[in-house]
Amino acid sequence: MTDSIKQTLTNDMKLAMKAGEKQKLSTIRAMLAAFKQIEVDERITLDDARALAVLDKMAKQRRESIAQYEVANRQDLIDIEQAELAIIQLYLPEPLSEQEILGLIDSAIASIGATSMADMGRVMALLKPQIQGRADMSEVSKLLKNRLG
Repeated sequence: MTDSIKQTLTNDMKLAMKAGEKQKLSTIRAMLAAFKQIEVDERITLDDARALAVLDKMAKQRRESIAQYEVANRQDLIDIEQAELAIIQLYLPEPLSEQEILGLIDSAIASIGATSMADMGRVMALLKPQIQGRADMSEVSKLLKNRLG
C-alpha cells in the first residue's frame, strides 16, 4: 500500500530536517499547516483527493504571485515563489498534456450529452476529480468553453 500524501510529506519533512534543506523544510511545513488548518476548521481527516486539491490551490497561488512579482520586477521574490512551486509540484501527479485534457473533455461532454454553455457546470463537475492537481483548472475551463461555444 502506498503512503498517503500527508504521510509522504511528514517523512520528507524529517529527511529535509536531517539534510538541512531549509527551503524544502519550510515549504513542506506550509503544506502540512494548510492540511491541518482544514482538518481543524472542518473537523475532518484529509483524504488524498482533498490534499491534492489543497496542493493544487497552493501551486496556483504561487503561479499568480510569480506573475505579479514579474510585473513589479522583483526577481528576489520570484525566485522564492518558484522554489516553493517546484517543491509543491513534487507532490502533485504528473501534469496532463493538452491532448489528454481535450480527450477527457470530449468524453465528459459525450457522457453527459452536453450541447451548450449551459452544460458547462455539469461537465466541469465531472472533469474536476479526474483532472485535479494534474492541470490548471482555468485552462481546462477555457478549453471546455471552446468546445461548447
